[in-house]
Amino acid sequence: MATIVIASDLASLRRDVRAMLESPEFAIVEAISGPEVLALTRAGGVDLLLCDMQMGAMGAMAVTMELRHDESYGFAEPVPVLMLLDRRADVFLARRCGAEGFVLKPLEPLTVRSAVRALLRGEAFEDTALTPATVRAGQPA
Repeated sequence: MATIVIASDLASLRRDVRAMLESPEFAIVEAISGPEVLALTRAGGVDLLLCDMQMGAMGAMAVTMELRHDESYGFAEPVPVLMLLDRRADVFLARRCGAEGFVLKPLEPLTVRSAVRALLRGEAFEDTALTPATVRAGQPA
């Protein structure tokens, strides 16, 4: 059984994601802040983190960077991160901070489940619904 942490300061978002994932194959734990997420992951036993980009003073980007820092120094086991994004600019941030995947709100249950399964298999997942367009100088946008 895989242990999944769902992190958001919005109870409604945690409830919705839990409903998308609940099954006998997952143990789901909820967290409401970045520091709580870090405490849970540092304690060990977390197989996957789903983290809301907008979460109080320490959202998904800060949490992911802190986790990657801990991992790089051998303080913690690697935990794949699936970010829950709101805006086009968040795609760049998710890629930059080392998240293994991202999905875009409003969340589609099939996309979320596909992303979770991919990350648990050790693969990456990028929701293409809001991927930034490539713009080159001299070409119309």
